[in-house]
Amino acid sequence: MSSPKGSSFSSKFAGLAVGLLVATSALVPAMAQDKPTVGIAMPTKSSARWIDDGNNMVKYFQEKGYKTDLQYAEDDIPNQLAQIENMVTKNDKVLVIAAIDGTTLTDVLQKAAEQGVKVIAYDRLIRNSPNVDYYATFDNFQVGVLQASYIEKALGLKEGKGPFNIELFGGSPDDNNAYFFYNGAMSVLQPYIDSGKLKVQSGQVGMDKVSTLRWDGAVAQARMDNLLSAYYGDKKLDAVLSPYDGLSIGIISSLKGVGYGSASQPMPVVTGQDAEVPSVKSILAGEQRSTVFKDTRELAKVTVGMVDDLLAGRKPQVNDTKTYDNGKKVVPSYLLKPVSVDSSNWKQVLVDSGYYKESQIK
Repeated sequence: MSSPKGSSFSSKFAGLAVGLLVATSALVPAMAQDKPTVGIAMPTKSSARWIDDGNNMVKYFQEKGYKTDLQYAEDDIPNQLAQIENMVTKNDKVLVIAAIDGTTLTDVLQKAAEQGVKVIAYDRLIRNSPNVDYYATFDNFQVGVLQASYIEKALGLKEGKGPFNIELFGGSPDDNNAYFFYNGAMSVLQPYIDSGKLKVQSGQVGMDKVSTLRWDGAVAQARMDNLLSAYYGDKKLDAVLSPYDGLSIGIISSLKGVGYGSASQPMPVVTGQDAEVPSVKSILAGEQRSTVFKDTRELAKVTVGMVDDLLAGRKPQVNDTKTYDNGKKVVPSYLLKPVSVDSSNWKQVLVDSGYYKESQIK
């Protein structure tokens, strides 16, 4: 039987413990308050880069304590619209959107704005909406400059060599980036076309003639087949401006089909973008000549930082407030630098940085 003194001490101690527990539990919600869900709308899983983008963002958001709602629309515009509408209905506080068609989201973004939902356009500018808060992307004009500069150097155009035959491919006409890639490339190539050092035998110049809907490699391959049969029966093709690796693979298949890639008929200089594994392998095999690497890990980090700042009431960091006019406003943007990759630097840029394992390539 315990003494009255012990009993009194125990009850006081218990009271103190309960008081501490209540005080501590009152602090817990403030300290470990649930962070809101971020909706992430990606265009398709058919391109490896979009899978990487989605996975990287989920990883970085989770590290900061956010829940994520990651959706892929498989290049189906109504599907992406439905996914974004659902995110707004579920009250996701921020939407990160890589649009399939950057002109189709005006109405759903108006609904989002009415509910106080913030929107970040991810790598593809969303057009014709005042409700795009920020844009995270790479310097897309510079991507085109890098692609064309590779052709310029490989052909020796600066040294006055030529004339050479070139054909031009553009990206999807509903993707705002495609115009920046094309215009960047033409800022380098157009003077050589004007001087006659580069000849486009098909005469197909301008995004209205060279674009490739949905960035579809099969569409690019079919167009290359037509160009070769119509304009290059007795002429040699020296270079192909391709804005994306998925198109480059189709273009190269077409070229190989008529004998390019042999000792007697070398492969033209074919460019690309995104450093996808099949194209890096193609570069090492001496087929595709270059690609442009955009480190999607860095783009994901920048985007997650923007979201974190927005939700904390801070102003996100941007480095461009002039370039990206979406038809309704100039969207404050953060642009990352792209890097040209070929057989001379692929290991340093892609493997040593940890983006790929060497076993994935070789």
